[in-house]
Amino acid sequence: MRALRAGDLSAVYVPGVEDEAFRDLARAWAAAKADPRHARQRLKAFLLAHGVGYAGTANWGPAHRRWISSCSFPSHWQQLAFDEHRRTIEDRLAQCERLEGALREAVLEWRFCPAVLGLQAMRGIQFTTAIGMLSELGDLSRFEHPRQLMAWLGVTPSEYSSGERRRQGSITKTGNSYARKLLVEAAWSYRFPARVSTDIQRRQEGIPKPITDRAWDAQLRLCRRYRKLAERGKNANIAVVAVARELAGFIWDIGRLSISQAVSGGAQPTHQLHPAGD
Repeated sequence: MRALRAGDLSAVYVPGVEDEAFRDLARAWAAAKADPRHARQRLKAFLLAHGVGYAGTANWGPAHRRWISSCSFPSHWQQLAFDEHRRTIEDRLAQCERLEGALREAVLEWRFCPAVLGLQAMRGIQFTTAIGMLSELGDLSRFEHPRQLMAWLGVTPSEYSSGERRRQGSITKTGNSYARKLLVEAAWSYRFPARVSTDIQRRQEGIPKPITDRAWDAQLRLCRRYRKLAERGKNANIAVVAVARELAGFIWDIGRLSISQAVSGGAQPTHQLHPAGD
C-alpha cells in the first residue's frame, strides 16, 4: 500500500475475455502458418537423401507439385514415408485455410475491426500484419502517447548515461517480440519511393478520407526518413528499425482514428477482410 500511495506502482493491462479469445485464435493461425514450410522442408530433405532432385527453379509451384506427384520409390516402406510427407503438407495447408477463414469471420464481430480496416490503408500493412499487431497490442487507447507504444514494442534505443555524458545503444527489444517482428517487416516496404499501388488502392476503398490522408502522410514521412538515413551511410537494418519506430507512432494514431471514425457513425467496409483484399 505504501508503494501504491507513493505512486511507485504502474498499472498492468489485462485484456478482456473477448480480446483474449481473439488473440488465441490469431496466435493459433500465426503458429499454423509456419507448419507447411517445415513440412515441405522435411519432404525436400527426404527426397535429397534418396538422390531425387528437382531440375526446375520454382519450388512448390504448379510444375514442382506435378513433379512431386510423379515421384515413386522401389521400396514399399519408402513410398509409404513419402506419401505421409505429402499428406502432412496437404493437412497443414488445409488447417491454415480453416483458421484463416475462421479469423476473417471472427474479426467482423471484434470491437477493433475498424482499426484492422484502417491500418490496412497503410503501406506494408495487410490483413496478416494488422491482425497480428492489434491482437497483441489490444486497446491502443491504453497508450497515452505514441512513445509509450514505441517503448512497449522495444524499438526505442537503450541508454547508458552517467552525469552529463549520454550514450545510446541498440534497441531495447522489450515487450512483445512477435508484434515487433511484424512492425519491422512492415517497415521494410518504406525503402522505396512513396506511391499508392493498386493493392493499397483496393484496401483503401470505402475507408474514410481522414484515415487515407494520414496513411499517405505516413508514407511520405517514412520513405523520406529511410532515404535520408541511407544517404548518411546508415546500415539498412539500422535505418529500417528507425523507420519502424516512427511507424509505430502512425499505427497508434491511425488505429485510434479508425475507432473514433467508426464510433462517429462512419460506414465500415468489409471487403478488405477477405482474401481478395490482400
